[in-house]
Amino acid sequence: MTTQYDGEYNDDIIAGATALAALNKDIREAAATLSTRQARFLVDYYYQMQRNRIRAGHQALKAAEADEPGAVAAWALGNSSTLENNIRKVLDIYSMTTIPGRWARSIHGIGPVIAAGLLAHIDIEQAPTAGHIWRFAGLDPTLPRMAKGEKRPWNARLKVVMWKAGESWVKTSNSPKDIYGHVYAERKTYETAKNEAGDYADQAAKKLEEFKIGRETDAYAWYSQGKLPPAHIHARAKRYAVKLFLAHLHHVMFETKYGTPPPKPYILTQPGHVHFMAPPNWPTH
Repeated sequence: MTTQYDGEYNDDIIAGATALAALNKDIREAAATLSTRQARFLVDYYYQMQRNRIRAGHQALKAAEADEPGAVAAWALGNSSTLENNIRKVLDIYSMTTIPGRWARSIHGIGPVIAAGLLAHIDIEQAPTAGHIWRFAGLDPTLPRMAKGEKRPWNARLKVVMWKAGESWVKTSNSPKDIYGHVYAERKTYETAKNEAGDYADQAAKKLEEFKIGRETDAYAWYSQGKLPPAHIHARAKRYAVKLFLAHLHHVMFETKYGTPPPKPYILTQPGHVHFMAPPNWPTH
């Protein structure tokens, strides 16, 4: 597993250009021959195209509201949408080519792009435990704070994919089909209660000590009361749901690769620690 800006990033771009050229042929054929490196590029490029399409849509709307010619913006919007849809079709097929990919797609809120990003960035041979994936995705709280110019010890592109997955579950948490959105909602209730009880006062004080937080901000008002701001509680709950999902994905990948479930985490082998939540929808049928 590699970090975002290592020597392989330019190779990803070159491989991705080849994949884009293949889109001019048969989409199903292109998806069937997609390499991991090409998939990494296409996931990144899809999100870039998505941002560009949204930007072009705003420009076209503003031109229409001002009664100005919007042909160029409309042209850009149409082309962005076409390429975006074609990339999504390729990633849709690619993400269904493996058992872990099909399992991920069975989870409400995980679509073809996020699933493809997971397959493209996570190598189970380099992740003997779920903790390795958490760390690689930048979700390990023991990771050091990075100084300007230092190389990240995590993969920023995978971190973006997981941020999008978390946001998806927040939006789907009211759906009866949802799983991890419910985990997020339950955890948020738990975290809110602990915050109100003052259990995070030490963390709040540490934030004020280590970061320059304007006294006029809402965040400062919360921290100065010995509590974490709502946005912080939201992030904690979302991170909890994301880490649980990644632990389940690791289980699925490990069992698919080695034919046996992964070893239980050390804490679950100790007396009094027996709680284990198996991956939903697993094994697949």
